[in-house]
Amino acid sequence: MTLVLSKATTVLPVDDAERARRFYADTLGLPHHGVADDGSEMFGSTGGPMLQLMPVKDGKHSEHTALSFEVSGIERTVREMESKGVQFQDYDLPDLKTENHICTTASEKCAWFMDTEHNILCLHEDTTSVADYQL
Repeated sequence: MTLVLSKATTVLPVDDAERARRFYADTLGLPHHGVADDGSEMFGSTGGPMLQLMPVKDGKHSEHTALSFEVSGIERTVREMESKGVQFQDYDLPDLKTENHICTTASEKCAWFMDTEHNILCLHEDTTSVADYQL
């Protein structure tokens, strides 16, 4: 058996499915795919990766990045998302520092924000070329 990640579904817990649906559809612009029988809001397109916003009653959420979106032009994307009301996190730690909301490493640039349900999300841009990877 072989698993294919490109058709995987990421499941995020949400306290308020309608509020979360508005954030992911209206603010982030993800394509809404419908509502599952359990009330989960589904995003994505048939045959591709999906995002499931699953209502939870306990309010428990991850304390680490739950989902990361790969983008190109992260600086522009951060500015566009800020104009829609997304608030990015800033860090000034020994191993994690942001400048203008973006952390730059040898291989990528990252920026973190939270959804309306306190899930930690990330934008990342790969700054390496295919030639940089050695198999």
